[in-house]
Amino acid sequence: MLDDLDKTLEKLLKQELPPALANRISISFVTPDEEFPTKVQLPAIDLFLYDVRENLELRNTEWLVERHSNGTATRKRPPVRVDCSYFISSWPVDRADAQTEHRLLGEVMKVLLRYPQIPPEFLQGTLQGQQPPLRVESLRPSQLQTMGEFWQAMGGKPRAILNYTVTLSVDVHETSEIVPLVMDKKI
Repeated sequence: MLDDLDKTLEKLLKQELPPALANRISISFVTPDEEFPTKVQLPAIDLFLYDVRENLELRNTEWLVERHSNGTATRKRPPVRVDCSYFISSWPVDRADAQTEHRLLGEVMKVLLRYPQIPPEFLQGTLQGQQPPLRVESLRPSQLQTMGEFWQAMGGKPRAILNYTVTLSVDVHETSEIVPLVMDKKI
């Protein structure tokens, strides 16, 4: 499922960034550590998945009921909602070229802010037709205490990043049960 989210975000960026830019950058999902520039062809946009956690605010414990015309219904537990948070950074060929770094990041930011919900045509694999649909939170504060600690842990120098969170529906309950519907009321 997480790989489908990566593929979805890659497709969104490749198709929605200006063509001249999309054709000459790499999109990566590797750790942005000190070795990053040697692992990826530059210039690059890196989407580093740094946090995956259940969204407790969206937790739903009510059964989902789908009624059928034959007098039965299918009863099933709702999916678990999970927040997947990415740090997005840009990596120009020349690390000292802050202007290009910021321009790349700005173009990515425009694409992500354009879509408060990822359009269905970009959804890949298990994300297609997901209910409830994916929810996006662009540029919200990260779950980390400080960004300096993050970059120190990565062994690199601080750089500008975007925080981008997508909420998935994860169907963890494999079984559903078919139950008869109450059709008559007896007094």
